[in-house]
Amino acid sequence: MLRNKIQNEMNSNIKSIKRIRSDHGREYENATFEAFCDGLGISYEFSAPRTPQQNGVVERKNRVFQEMARVMLLSNNVPRNLWAEAINTACYIGNRVFLRTGTRNTSYANVSYFHTFGNKCYILNDRDQLGKFDAKSDEGIFIGYALNSRAYRVFNLKTLSVMESSNVIFDDTRLKSNDHEEEVIFSDGSPLEEVVVSPNVGTSNVNNDDTQPIDRVTLLDSKEPAPWVRKLHDKEDIIGEVNEGVRTRRQLANLISYTCYTSQIEPKKVEEALNDEFWVLAMQEELNQFERNEVWTLVPRPKTTNVIGTKWIFRNKSDEDGNIVRNKARLVAQGYSQIEGIDFEETFAPIARLESIRLLLSISCVHKFKLHQMDVKSAFLNGFLQEEVFVEQPKGFVDAHHPNHVYRLKKALYGLKQASRAWYERLTQFLVDNDYTRGSVDKTLFIKRDNDELFIAQTYVDDIVFGSTNNTKVQQFVDVMSHEFEMSLVGELSYFLGLQIRQLDNGIFITQAKYAENLVKKFGLEKAKHCDTPMSTTLKLSKDASGKSVDQTLYRGMIGSLLYLTASRPDISFSVGVCARYQSDPKESHLSSVKRVIRFVNGTSNYGIWYSFNTNPSLVGYSDADWAGNCDDRKSTSGGCFFLGNNLVSWFCKKQNSISLSTAEAEYIAAGSGCTQLI
Repeated sequence: MLRNKIQNEMNSNIKSIKRIRSDHGREYENATFEAFCDGLGISYEFSAPRTPQQNGVVERKNRVFQEMARVMLLSNNVPRNLWAEAINTACYIGNRVFLRTGTRNTSYANVSYFHTFGNKCYILNDRDQLGKFDAKSDEGIFIGYALNSRAYRVFNLKTLSVMESSNVIFDDTRLKSNDHEEEVIFSDGSPLEEVVVSPNVGTSNVNNDDTQPIDRVTLLDSKEPAPWVRKLHDKEDIIGEVNEGVRTRRQLANLISYTCYTSQIEPKKVEEALNDEFWVLAMQEELNQFERNEVWTLVPRPKTTNVIGTKWIFRNKSDEDGNIVRNKARLVAQGYSQIEGIDFEETFAPIARLESIRLLLSISCVHKFKLHQMDVKSAFLNGFLQEEVFVEQPKGFVDAHHPNHVYRLKKALYGLKQASRAWYERLTQFLVDNDYTRGSVDKTLFIKRDNDELFIAQTYVDDIVFGSTNNTKVQQFVDVMSHEFEMSLVGELSYFLGLQIRQLDNGIFITQAKYAENLVKKFGLEKAKHCDTPMSTTLKLSKDASGKSVDQTLYRGMIGSLLYLTASRPDISFSVGVCARYQSDPKESHLSSVKRVIRFVNGTSNYGIWYSFNTNPSLVGYSDADWAGNCDDRKSTSGGCFFLGNNLVSWFCKKQNSISLSTAEAEYIAAGSGCTQLI
């Protein structure tokens, strides 16, 4: 008795000593860290109370784990008392799902031991003395993974305790038990008892003993696969596209960075945007742009002048991979309320055609220079107005001291009918003043020659593509434009008007692969069988008056999407043109032909146009025509293609307006259309 008493006192003193040392050690560590920070000039800074947004990254990570744990608890009706195990499992899995850069492997060699949280499991009872006919396993709930071994953490429904063991069989057939809440009964306020069982490293997770609970014998005797047999997932259960593979760690990091600093929704009303901090920042950025450009001044409301309303437009800007990278809020004027002759006069502004862009790409191949692009930020806000225009104050940003005042515009605003013309005149005047010559035919083309050096620029509203045989001229142009206007993008040409442009050492490759993939996916034909040709060589389309009509909206949507794809795909130009003739009353035969074109695109989404540096500056055109090819009105179809050297820059395919009486007449009409295009 005395010996036991002394031993108990010694144990008590040891615990007290450990606790005191621990406390003093913590104080010593804090003091050392403070001295270390003071030596480097680092001071402590604390966030204000009740302001989680000041630590947004951590709060968002905490929200992710909390939502994961909530799903894990609710999916299999796991008791709420096990919330800490759910959080721990979510963190454990999150640290192991990232992939190594450039591979499809995780940092851990094997993650096949993952199992569904909350599923039933059976734990080998290797602790109790069992009789001959006693059950060798206890039923439990899987609640996570051991941190220091390859064992599993399970809740034993027999002993009502948390334990770690590797001798566990899992019910991965997801036979969901709805009676966990009834099976697990905790006394209020009592902590869970935790039992650690040796993981027995090297033993199999499968209990090979023949004795199984009765409800498991039925399962094993059935035709269902054994619970420990690894199975492939059904495609319907996989989130996302299987063909896209798994994102690399760098792609995931980029996606996370975009998500952290942008909103993933597009508000429909200004009230929704005002409740989102990211959209409020976007709206404030737009108004700050107005202030920097001196767009307007606040004045009393005129009594006899038309006042135009304003409206917020919200759009999410995406990159080539479809990730949202920016929230763009645009304040536009409600131009439909403008009065001609009072609020505006002339509204026409020239715009570059796609043929001009392709011609510029071919010219760069002839002279072997790189093309660059720049984007003028809020371009329309730089155009000067000749008329006196008043607009309402933007919703959500009304001046508190002058709520009834309006803004008098000095410069153009998006939505005004004359906004594009005002910007074009401003840009043209600025470039002409800096010795750039405007094209005589293409009014959006600007050229500057200096001896043997050539500089050329093509404008498309606020986007400018430019290049020069002398890199110094390029930098001078960038400096001149940046000094006059605010730029949001300057760099080598890579993505322009939906065209993916790759500038290589021996040429330029143009494609619309991303657009083609989205087009096929949009109309649900990504799993359809591919076709070798866009249109059958034996079938000729006609009005098909006796055929069954189809949805006009769907048919026109397909035609419109394919017409834009012909910007880099001359191989489908004829097929799309023929199908486009029947948009007024499409039939099933017409829809089948359009779907065939899309199936052809699905198998050739990476096709494009190659512009080689091995070329010359000669312009050559070819024209051709069939004779009475249309089955309905016997009209012919003209076709033509035009090359700058070896590079295809333009093409057309169009039904003729009149009926040709001979092949010679059809060819003559096609040649006339070709000459028009050449000029």
